[in-house]
Amino acid sequence: MNQSTNKYTFKIFRYDPERSPRARYDTFSLEVAKGMTVLDCLQAIKASQDGTLSFRRSCRSAICGSCAMNINGKNDLACHLQVSLLGGRTVTVDPLPGFPVIRDLVVDLEEFYRSLERVLPWLVRSSPFPDKELPQSPAERDRIDSAVNCILCGSCTSSCPSFWFNTRYLAPAALLKAYRFIFDSRDEAKGERLELVDDRNGLWRCRTIYNCEEACPKLLKPNEAIAALKIEALKQSV
Repeated sequence: MNQSTNKYTFKIFRYDPERSPRARYDTFSLEVAKGMTVLDCLQAIKASQDGTLSFRRSCRSAICGSCAMNINGKNDLACHLQVSLLGGRTVTVDPLPGFPVIRDLVVDLEEFYRSLERVLPWLVRSSPFPDKELPQSPAERDRIDSAVNCILCGSCTSSCPSFWFNTRYLAPAALLKAYRFIFDSRDEAKGERLELVDDRNGLWRCRTIYNCEEACPKLLKPNEAIAALKIEALKQSV
């Protein structure tokens, strides 16, 4: 064995509804060099051992969020998680929980995107736009800075038990996106958005268990955003 590599076992979730209605795990052995990520390994397995293995990936830079999956029991981005940091020599890879599986590690995110659409994730203004720009102070930008950095990978929503049992729940990613615009000083639809999230399938379905924050690969704090939205909703109802 090359001293710069170590042999790892990859236990990967497999599901192909065209071949069998039952899911299974397939096991692969792979020499892993220092610095290789889980995505590097999946691509190596696909290239040299099983070309039918299906998963999403794109940017390889932890920006697009497409390679989010469950790795050794925790949601993360396969493209930035190095295998050597996982501990042990067995890596178990599953699709994101809570979403229907299309094939192998590819999940159906239609419900996830529908939830995002429900909170109007775009700038809304009735006032005319200025000729050049809508200025923000550093403090105004700082308030939404964390939420702006969400890459929509779905890890937080997938980790939420309230979403697992009620897919009508907006869930953390959509509520974080609502926060991003409700507290944007340039936006003029605060009241409308608060009404959209202020119900039993919105803010008040959150049970504050912090799974979402533990799962976020960008270290964002959707739970804090939800708490801030609850305060704003209560202020509006007075």
